[in-house]
Amino acid sequence: IPVTGKHVYDRSGQFAGDDSSRAADLQQFIDDPAISCIWCTRGGYGSIRLLPFLRDEKMKSRPKWFVGFSDVTVFHSLFNEKLKLQTIHGPMLFSFRDTPESADSFGAMEKLISTGSIEFEFSANPLNRGREISGVLTGGNLSMLYSLRGTDLDLKVEGKILFIEDVEEYLYHIDRMMQNLKRGGWFRRLSGLLVGSMSKMNDNEVPFGRTAEEIIAETTAGFDFPVFFNFPAGHRERNMPVILGKEINVKQEGDKVHFRQ
Repeated sequence: IPVTGKHVYDRSGQFAGDDSSRAADLQQFIDDPAISCIWCTRGGYGSIRLLPFLRDEKMKSRPKWFVGFSDVTVFHSLFNEKLKLQTIHGPMLFSFRDTPESADSFGAMEKLISTGSIEFEFSANPLNRGREISGVLTGGNLSMLYSLRGTDLDLKVEGKILFIEDVEEYLYHIDRMMQNLKRGGWFRRLSGLLVGSMSKMNDNEVPFGRTAEEIIAETTAGFDFPVFFNFPAGHRERNMPVILGKEINVKQEGDKVHFRQ
């Protein structure tokens, strides 16, 4: 039986209520043993503001699925990095559309929650590098991961496969963030990279001269880990759910790439 938060319809500026009220809803779901899955309604901005109010250790003693993407990457990092729990990067309730792609994503979500495994395929991209990778998946929204650099929720990427996606960013900022990851040593430690949707990118009056995908390919050139583009996750209607913190296998065969978890 679905349960909604007490403050879900609150308003405070651009937020759905003040920080303590929104955190109280989340804490209620973390604490309630009858709740088996916390499924975020939408993203936006404000997740990081809730961290001081949360007693996140309760999530460790009562583990349950946590589902969402975009700004809620903050909570993925919290539960994955601090508590060592697996979470689901997947579509939120606000994302549902009456389209085959949306139905595919939500159907896959139902299967993933009930079975803990998923398989799907997506189209290969000429920018892909390598043929196969296996390892533990981590990551989320690139802007959020960038904002967590230098904090206690900064990702530990050693030997892992990084997934990134973003929306409505300026191309130069994509380059800035990728240069940060490069200078920060992430690319010396990764075992692979999955690039999801880079949607509705913005450019300046003087064009940057590269797409987001080309920027990522250029920044990661010279490193020996495989890179796969067109990963069907992020701000798009086909937003396939995947488990962060769990091992995956990705293999390209011809013009298709197969994902298994």
